[in-house]
Parts: sequence; structure tokens; C-alpha cells
Amino acid sequence: MNRGFSFLKKIKHVVKAITSHLRMLKTFISIIILFLLNGTAIAQFGPGNLGIAINAVYTTSAQIYLNPNASNVEIRNKSFTLENIWNPGLDVRYRFSEEFILGLNVEYINKSESAPNLSAFVGNQVVVLEVDDGLRLIPIELTFYYYFPFSTEDFKFMMGGGLGYYRGEFLRKFSGIELEVVQRKLAVGIHVSASMDYMITKIISARFEMKFRDPQYNVKSKYSKTELTFQGNTVQLPDDAFETKVDIDGLTFILGLVINL
Repeated sequence: MNRGFSFLKKIKHVVKAITSHLRMLKTFISIIILFLLNGTAIAQFGPGNLGIAINAVYTTSAQIYLNPNASNVEIRNKSFTLENIWNPGLDVRYRFSEEFILGLNVEYINKSESAPNLSAFVGNQVVVLEVDDGLRLIPIELTFYYYFPFSTEDFKFMMGGGLGYYRGEFLRKFSGIELEVVQRKLAVGIHVSASMDYMITKIISARFEMKFRDPQYNVKSKYSKTELTFQGNTVQLPDDAFETKVDIDGLTFILGLVINL
């Protein structure tokens, strides 16, 4: 019963987050409509039906919940924020009809920042230490796009939605000690996007895309060592595995270089 409630709560949170982002999508679509109304010809997607893009991806923020199972609500909802996340991506799109395109997107996200997030025993005292905390994530997303039929020869407009699988882990580095993944829960999510391609040549185009998604995942980790020497003191770390929740809740903007084959 609790698992079913937790799943429904997670789906509700994802839908709520994407719904809030759709307000910004309306503005982008309005700009698209202006282009479409001024279009004078039905444009081809490219010389062929395949487009391969190398992307620079920017995400505004992500939240890391260090105590997601705490009984205290304030502690459970307290998060460590990562901002200005840049990562590479590869996007492949195949046009299988006049109006519809199937896309596969893969990214590699790795971001860490220093923060006083570690409580540990030093002698008989509990102290808070500065550590490098972050995330490593590989999103794999399948998207169905609608190709606007009134795109011009220079501007191609697409809007899509789909499903994503997110394989992630929580990162922590401190004085040579790192984390080992003990258990990784299945993480899937939905997303919507709007993109515009500007044809530089007949086969090369520049792409701007906005993506609205809210990938979340939980992972259990443990320290590679439980005892170390730091500034002349012996530091004791927990030997039990602990759970962390990662929520990439920010907006995603993508700039890409596309080769149309």
C-alpha cells in the first residue's frame, strides 16, 4: 500500500513540475506560430531523413536530498543545490513520415560542489566537514516529435514528448575517500520539448531546444573506507549504506550542431 502511494505521489510530482514548466513552453510556441504564419513554402527536413546532433546541454539546477527517509519533515525536505550544470549530449532523429520524427537522446552529466555536508566522529566529538558532493547521471530519452508542416526552408520547428530512463549515482569525495553504489532504484520519467533548427547549409544546421523534465532517482551508497586521518585527527565514518535522493528540477536548454544525412 505504501509503495503504491509513494509511486502515485512521485508521478503527481513529475506531472506537477512539467505542468508548471509548460507556461514557458507557451511563450516558445507563440514564437513558433509567428514564424509559421509568415512561412511561404513547405520545407524539407534535409537531404535525407536522418539528423545527428552533438549538443551542449545547460540545466539551471538540481537538488540533492541527503536524508530522504528522515522522520522529521524539515530534515527530509532539506536539500543541497547544484546550479549551472553543463554537459555533453548526442541526439539522433529519424523522420519516418511527413509529420513525425523519432528521436533518441543520450547525455552524460557530472557535477560536484563543495559544501559542509558530512557529519563524522573526530575523537569523541561530532564535527561537520567540507566535502565535494554531486551527481553523475546518464539520461537516455526516447522522444516522438511533431514536425510543423509550415516550417520554412531555413527554419525547422519541432515539438515532442516521450519517456526517459535515468541511470544515476550520488558522488561524494573527501580526503581520498569516495562512495560505492550498493543499490540503484529504477528511475524513469516523462519529458516534453520544443526545438528549432536553423539551416546553415543544406546538410548542417544549428539547433536551439528547450526541454522540460524532472528526473528523480534514489541510490544507496557506502564509503570505500570508514576510517581516515584528516589534519592529524582520526575520522570515523559510518559503515552502513545510506540512501540519497537526486532531483534534477531545473529547466534544460540545448544548443546543438546537426548533420542532416
